[in-house]
Amino acid sequence: MPRLIVDGVEVEVPAGATVLQACEAAGVEVPRFCYHERLSIAGNCRMCLVEMEKAPKPVASCAMPAADGQVVMTTTPKVKKAREGVMEFLLINHPLDCPICDQGGECDLQDQSLAYGKGFTRYQENKRAVTEKFMGPLVKTAMTRCIHCTRCVRFAEEVAGVEEIGAIGRGENMQITTYLEKAVTSEVSGNIIDLCPVGALTSKPYAFQARPWELKKTDGIDVMDALGSNIVFGSRGPAVMRVTPRINDYVNEEWLSDKARFACDGLSERRLDRPYVRVGGKLKAASWVEAFAAIKTGLAGVPGDAIAGIVGDLAAVEDMVALKDLLATLGSTRIESRQDGARFPTAARGDYLFNSGLPGIEDADVVLLVGTDPRREAPLLNVRLRKKASRGLSRVFGIGPAVDLTYDMSWLGDDAALLGSVPAALAEALGKAERPAIIVGMGALRTPGLYESARALAAKYEVVRDGWNGWNLLHTAAARVGALDLGLSVDGGVAALADARALFLLGADECDMGADAFTVYIGTHGDRGVRHADVILPAAAYAEKAATWVNLEGRAQRGLRAVFPPGEAREDWTIFRALSSVLGTPLAYDDLRALRARIAAEWPHLAGGDAAPASLSDPGQAAAPSGPLRLAIDNYYLTNPIARASQTMAECVEQILAPMREAAE
Repeated sequence: MPRLIVDGVEVEVPAGATVLQACEAAGVEVPRFCYHERLSIAGNCRMCLVEMEKAPKPVASCAMPAADGQVVMTTTPKVKKAREGVMEFLLINHPLDCPICDQGGECDLQDQSLAYGKGFTRYQENKRAVTEKFMGPLVKTAMTRCIHCTRCVRFAEEVAGVEEIGAIGRGENMQITTYLEKAVTSEVSGNIIDLCPVGALTSKPYAFQARPWELKKTDGIDVMDALGSNIVFGSRGPAVMRVTPRINDYVNEEWLSDKARFACDGLSERRLDRPYVRVGGKLKAASWVEAFAAIKTGLAGVPGDAIAGIVGDLAAVEDMVALKDLLATLGSTRIESRQDGARFPTAARGDYLFNSGLPGIEDADVVLLVGTDPRREAPLLNVRLRKKASRGLSRVFGIGPAVDLTYDMSWLGDDAALLGSVPAALAEALGKAERPAIIVGMGALRTPGLYESARALAAKYEVVRDGWNGWNLLHTAAARVGALDLGLSVDGGVAALADARALFLLGADECDMGADAFTVYIGTHGDRGVRHADVILPAAAYAEKAATWVNLEGRAQRGLRAVFPPGEAREDWTIFRALSSVLGTPLAYDDLRALRARIAAEWPHLAGGDAAPASLSDPGQAAAPSGPLRLAIDNYYLTNPIARASQTMAECVEQILAPMREAAE
């Protein structure tokens, strides 16, 4: 490990580190525009110049490897003059339109020009102007502001794997653009907004809505997929104005999927803001008292074993526990969370977890995907899979419908029978692998017997071994793992609840149980779940409550309330607590603290404690599956009520998805 001196401070850095990283280790701030920790080194902007002993001129610290014995100086007059010169060149063609720039207030160029700018210009020529580019409904461009740092280009190529952004022209005529002036088709394209150090790339839906200092920032957890990305809600008054990523290297690193970032406008559209009761076949607005009275009447005479519940994809742990406790007072334990019809055992926690973990899956040297499309089902997981696969350090095989995952892989076919008669190439790779992994999607698990066959394959090639567990289910619902931890599953899945005479739907919009049962819908939007509802109770969305979610790897995470629910809507668990009093058996908690104490007593890992090791049960024998596999997601942008209410997601379907499908046809 090299030792070097930075401004008189001796530091030791790992082999392969750069001088810029050594400066950071010494506590010295070095300005930069093109350098980013998670992208390759470009050395474009030259803002990170430092003086090095025996070097004839200032050195770009981002591109200079740290070596033993180096003496680096960052505050000398030569460095100051060099940085001022670089800043002067960067601002030659910059329009200096901070008052109307959406990046104002969180702009690297603005901040660094204050620290390193001269305060005047010697440039008297006409400034260069660049035509605006079209990058789709998510990214707004003002390319006259571009300083050619190429962060967006490198992100598109290296992280997203969609090589649709690049540079054309040379010298003063160089421009960053999408080559064909079409929308960027990546599911993580919004991250180039965060990466852009100037106002060239900004959020199109958020344009001219607010300045950063006007927003209240609240930590939250994303529910648009099962990854559990850490996010920050930017809210003003009653509205969530934007969603941005929060750094968590164990989950989402510092990236965010486009749906998680941009679907937040659906929080204010098509909302349920008052209770409704069906009278004479038509829904009519009602008070909470009237709605609860209607539920009490509808449940009269219904035995406990004829009452059931279905948990939706966005439900929080606290809400599911309250529903479970409410139904228990009515004599029912019939609650199902797998509304997509996926079939798999839940006897042991390891049966249904993503056991390799999100950081751990990067260590796998052979990965088999079974009936899953991680690019759409969990875009940031696909980013992790791409890290090694794109460099040839891991091999990826797939059984199921062939899709473009942005990296080289071998599709073996879409017949489930391939799990029983493994192709030679896959058998050889799994046999030699030190850390093999199998990832099974929810779409594949609709096929009877597939889970058992996949587990048999995992056992044959020792996917689970000392120090490594490569058995993984890729869930698509944020609520799924938490619900399974709570025991919210029944033999036979949702189909087994068809005989229920009374049904509680907790935000369940992805299944149709018909109109025979007395149905109570508790949710946020007037979506699919309200079609046959006899009583509708308005609830709080994920940004409107303090709650816990468990991601696909079993990690319990808590989000905070950013805004209050609209109108008469209330937090879900408080609805069940109030209803329990009307039904005659009040639940044993009156506030969130007491509810969480009840959760911690029975499920300590959901309250921040350590979970027991995720063991696997014996899946038993089943008939060998056959036939084509299906994918869990057909339309990435419209997978839940919030996304379906989002105007931005609708524009993505029109401008991104529809042209892609037309081109495929």
